[in-house]
Amino acid sequence: MSINASQRAFFGPTVVAATFVLAVFGWGVGFYGPPVYLQSVVQRGAADVAWASAAVTWHFVLGAFVVANLPRLYRRAGVPRITVLGALVLALGVYGWGIAATPLQLLLAATLSGAGWVAMGAAAVNALVAPWYAARRPAALGMAYNGASLGGVVFSPLWVLLIGMMGLDGAALVVGVVMVIVIAWLAAAVFRHTPASKGQAPDGLDAAPQAATHAGASAADARSPVQATPAPLIEVWQDRRFLTLCAGMALGLFAQIGLIAHLFSLLVPIMGEKTAGVAMGLCTACAIVGRMAVGKLMPPGTDRRRVAAIAYGLQAAGVVALLCSVSLPAQEGVLPIVLRWVGLLLFGSGIGNATSLPPLIAQTEFSRADAQRVIPLIVAVSQGTYAFAPALFGLLREAGDAIWLFPVAAVIQLAAIATLLAHARRA
Repeated sequence: MSINASQRAFFGPTVVAATFVLAVFGWGVGFYGPPVYLQSVVQRGAADVAWASAAVTWHFVLGAFVVANLPRLYRRAGVPRITVLGALVLALGVYGWGIAATPLQLLLAATLSGAGWVAMGAAAVNALVAPWYAARRPAALGMAYNGASLGGVVFSPLWVLLIGMMGLDGAALVVGVVMVIVIAWLAAAVFRHTPASKGQAPDGLDAAPQAATHAGASAADARSPVQATPAPLIEVWQDRRFLTLCAGMALGLFAQIGLIAHLFSLLVPIMGEKTAGVAMGLCTACAIVGRMAVGKLMPPGTDRRRVAAIAYGLQAAGVVALLCSVSLPAQEGVLPIVLRWVGLLLFGSGIGNATSLPPLIAQTEFSRADAQRVIPLIVAVSQGTYAFAPALFGLLREAGDAIWLFPVAAVIQLAAIATLLAHARRA
């Protein structure tokens, strides 16, 4: 059933649309922006690659800490106020990236940007959409999360264009002002409303049909062909399902984020800044296609671990293609160019699935109550792990040839595949 099918008066679709815009800014400025900021910081001599990479890592590490405390902040001040505050802090932080002249100033700027962007990230999207949807929540969240991928499509080339025209400080000022104004307006016009304040029920249904829908969903879960009666989760850190899923997600995202953080600056000498920005946008556009393909083509009862392994395998193949494209001499003609674009398409296809498939795996392998414990844990561990990827990849880049980033990323992705399939084979 489509979200906007018949209940035009239902306010849920408006919330989803507004949250989509929030995700465009949140990911476009706070997630896909740092790789471009890194290149700008290094170019103007404010820091070398190692220090700039450390700033990107601190940006994500602090974000992981703030995410853990967002529920408490939401209870005290409300989701709309914290979201607007996050946009303001993020805008100040990115402007700090533009004016920083020393590594210490850069780390201070990353403190602000890291604290701000997560208030416009996944936790905010879920907190804003979840009250409005129950049975149709996965579809609603999927639509809202597509704003995250669109943020990369729009902002990767936009940052390059604006920085070329007015520098990172000017670009950050323009984008920051627009972002704060838009998010403040959305908070006042949309985010402040709840189903209770609108006199509506989740999904736009009356109480009786809603209860029937929930009962039907529970019965469908009980009839799941993948695992009809999931084993109970007794000790989470000793459960093979949890450990292999958590490690697989963490390894896959570590390789992905580590390479994404440096990919733009690696492509600039080969493709030029504008084309490299377009290439990064294309990568994130492929994330939308990859996520939609899995949603459309994955039949009920499919082993989702194997689907995730295929997604990681395509990414690893893309990394190998990128490695070959930068290894071949320019005299080879069109072959390096073809390999480069094919590599970007394959690598981009798995960006969205790397974060969306592990929670789907958890929903089939654990009971509903256990999944509510497992999913936050695997997300927290993964974010705490991949936060260090930009700095470690930066150290590797400083220690030797930057070309080594590609085989290292591919090996880590293969390790993620092996970890995921270890439990699939056992099952």
